[in-house]
Amino acid sequence: MALPPPSAARKSLHRRAIEIEAFQRDDGLFDLEARLTDVKTQPIELIRGRLEPGEPIHDMTLRVTIDAEFTVVAVVASSDAVPVPGACDAIASAYAQMVGLNLLRGFRRAVKARLGGTRGCTHLTELTGVLPTAALQSVPHVVRRADADDSSHPPFFIGQCHAYDRGGEVVRRHYPQWFVQAN
Repeated sequence: MALPPPSAARKSLHRRAIEIEAFQRDDGLFDLEARLTDVKTQPIELIRGRLEPGEPIHDMTLRVTIDAEFTVVAVVASSDAVPVPGACDAIASAYAQMVGLNLLRGFRRAVKARLGGTRGCTHLTELTGVLPTAALQSVPHVVRRADADDSSHPPFFIGQCHAYDRGGEVVRRHYPQWFVQAN
């Protein structure tokens, strides 16, 4: 269902795009590449100088390498366009602190603790927030998890979103063994 038309005429001011692409590597690992770009529709003045419409204020990429258990094994960041060159792009190496974190176990909280505020870049840190769900969209379709055939545990997605609520119709109909009747 698309959004309804806006109730008033409007003019575009800003466009932020976030793109995530997942790759299966030959060595059995997986790369998630997340990119954030910001552009304005009018000229603006920044510390780095004047930007014309469409020139990126931010163009940042984060590559996170994970194993089949969703544990981060390597991280590299790139800041190709930033508002303050020499400052914004100097923090990329801090993202190596994500190594050892697991995307499915307290990841967002751990990233905030390690890289929140001035310990990281607001925009690169924002990209980390989409990594868990992007990984869940790609890795399980390639790697059969060890617990996938374990009938004593529900599939990983049960209870993780509205559609797969344990008391919901989808679970009742398609995963009845994991359905829990609401009181």
